[in-house]
Amino acid sequence: MQFSSDKEGVDQLAKSYKDLSQEISKVIVGQTDVVQAVIISLFSNGHSLLVGVPGLAKTLLVSTISEVLDLKFKRIQFTPDLMPTDITGAEILDESRSFQFNPGPLFSNIVLADEINRTPPKTQAALLEAMQERSVTVNGHRHLLPKPFFVLATQNPIEQEGTYPLPEAQLDRFMFNIPLDYPSYEEELQVVKTTTSNKVADLKHIVTAEQIMSYQQLIKRIPIADNVLEYAVSLVSKTRPGTERATDSVNNYISWGAGPRASQYLVLGAKCYAAIHGKYSPDIADVQAIANYVLRHRIVRNYKAEAKGITEEDIIKDLF
Repeated sequence: MQFSSDKEGVDQLAKSYKDLSQEISKVIVGQTDVVQAVIISLFSNGHSLLVGVPGLAKTLLVSTISEVLDLKFKRIQFTPDLMPTDITGAEILDESRSFQFNPGPLFSNIVLADEINRTPPKTQAALLEAMQERSVTVNGHRHLLPKPFFVLATQNPIEQEGTYPLPEAQLDRFMFNIPLDYPSYEEELQVVKTTTSNKVADLKHIVTAEQIMSYQQLIKRIPIADNVLEYAVSLVSKTRPGTERATDSVNNYISWGAGPRASQYLVLGAKCYAAIHGKYSPDIADVQAIANYVLRHRIVRNYKAEAKGITEEDIIKDLF
């Protein structure tokens, strides 16, 4: 997909986002911020972690997005007995006595990794290699994954018994950490009304895989002013306790801050946030709008913060 200019590309991206939101809202009631964050991470070529209690339509949200984006979708239910080859695929002996690669569910455009913290580190690592390298290695052979490739992992914040929490280095692979909350009373009424009737939503394909890849390249080309870039990097460097830029709340309540990948994702996310709202260059407000999603899983609170009930969001808000 070619644009006559980047300005026209941004206009087209803003229109595609508006159409996507309208189409998704036929199935998903409310959750506009969640839908927006997922689409931003997709157009920015990043992966997302959805954190919410069961029954908040996480799986339905992902399958709906894949349908309106006209992408191949696979869901993997992560369990304690899941092996790396169950997700990457394996080499099997065919009739001619030679090894043939049989691709696993990772060979898809959108992969929903359901309850990623329920599977052992070995299988988590196989998924995280695919996220980082956009390929999998089986028996020494590298197999490229289809483009675009996007992982949406879900995590249940309750019932932590028998789980394998993702280490900080692996959490860092996710561009966004997106919290899902309970719907409002009015939204829940609407959900129950539509899901207990025989009404079936007819979804249209809005964006193709080629368009998504064009948008991913376009976002990288969007210009950003030096002061906005400096603000984004400064925001991330403030999260590191014991450094010259660290704030008092960071020194008091954080044991570990965000790395340089957070700065990269803040800038890319701000560019995309600006573009879907029809702006040709991001400003400081755009950086602040997505800072929570980028930073909340990259800062580690200490025991003092936990004892006082101070959340990651409180600390991030203080950075502004």
